[in-house]
Amino acid sequence: MDHPFWRSRFLLRNDAELQRIISGGVQELWIDTAKGLDTESDVAGGSEHREQDGAEQIERELEFAASLPMEYDLGPSEGTALVQAQALYRRSVPKIKALFGEARLGKAIRVDQCTALLEEISESVLNNPGALINVARLKTRDEYTYMHSIAVCALMISLGRQLGLDTSQLREAGLAGMLHDLGKAFMPRSVLMKPGKLTDAEFAQMKSHPERGHALLKECGSVGPIVLDVCLHHHEKVDGSGYPHGLKGNEISLFAKMGAVCDVYDAITSERPYKKGWDPGESLRRMAQWKGHFEQRVFQAFVKTVGIYPVGSLVRLHSGRLAVVMSQDARSLLAPKVKVFFNTASNKRIEPQEIELASHWCNDKVAGCESPDNWNFTDMDLLWGAPRT
Repeated sequence: MDHPFWRSRFLLRNDAELQRIISGGVQELWIDTAKGLDTESDVAGGSEHREQDGAEQIERELEFAASLPMEYDLGPSEGTALVQAQALYRRSVPKIKALFGEARLGKAIRVDQCTALLEEISESVLNNPGALINVARLKTRDEYTYMHSIAVCALMISLGRQLGLDTSQLREAGLAGMLHDLGKAFMPRSVLMKPGKLTDAEFAQMKSHPERGHALLKECGSVGPIVLDVCLHHHEKVDGSGYPHGLKGNEISLFAKMGAVCDVYDAITSERPYKKGWDPGESLRRMAQWKGHFEQRVFQAFVKTVGIYPVGSLVRLHSGRLAVVMSQDARSLLAPKVKVFFNTASNKRIEPQEIELASHWCNDKVAGCESPDNWNFTDMDLLWGAPRT
């Protein structure tokens, strides 16, 4: 994961990219000889079928590579991107709210109305992969369900890009994320907003939301199998302990596995009526400990999507200072941009200072994650630069 490229695998197209690999400190790599333009079989004149498959694969690689920046770089427009992402949320919530309202009233769902919103979210993720995801955690309790739908949509698109999905698959993944919780429109508000633990009867009622949403979407007849699948199976677990069907392993589709990771991450990092949101870095580490919950390949790709130390994470540096993560660095997921603000040696706040841990002059690095609750920090969002609500 420690390299200067956006993707861990891509088609090498020119000498400039070769030089970036050589100068980027990459110690080892694998070359897939079945995908090259000058493999021995091609030079010797392989079968027509093999050449056709190879050409199609190369075209897909080129199209996908051309649609993405090679590096994950927020750059100088980071603050502007966050403000724009927040504005997109404000425009989006009423639309999602109306969609849930129509479902609650038993009206037919017009999925075509989601198209424009889906394009806006896709464009935001394309222009700045982290902005919309980072703003996603700044939810109000009353609008959680609607903002969660937007957040999971953005996470699904971003994760899909990391996994190398094509344009049409990304669109379906995003729509699936937007509509995955539509069944919650039928859940009583008293259950959705309950501040305490649910009773067995209430939990059973909540567990019915995937099937309720799936039935509604199937009835409207305007969504594809991917959206239906994610809506129905985003609570399945690879060890078979999920619901509603107890699917396990390969019985669960790639898209449903993606939905499971994105849904959980946004839920546990957000403030809910019954709990405070967890620190992003702490959340990833807890998720990694849930054996049998997620598909490892999908979870590892998700970690690359949000960063090993996601924006807003509280980290301890080797120097003994505490810092909050402000953004990822294209050169290394292990060395984000941070803002130091606390000295553990003196147990006092210090003047906030932004540090690029990946810079050659910086001799400090992350030692590990910390929980803000253990330090009684209440201004983490302000420190990492979240736009004011």
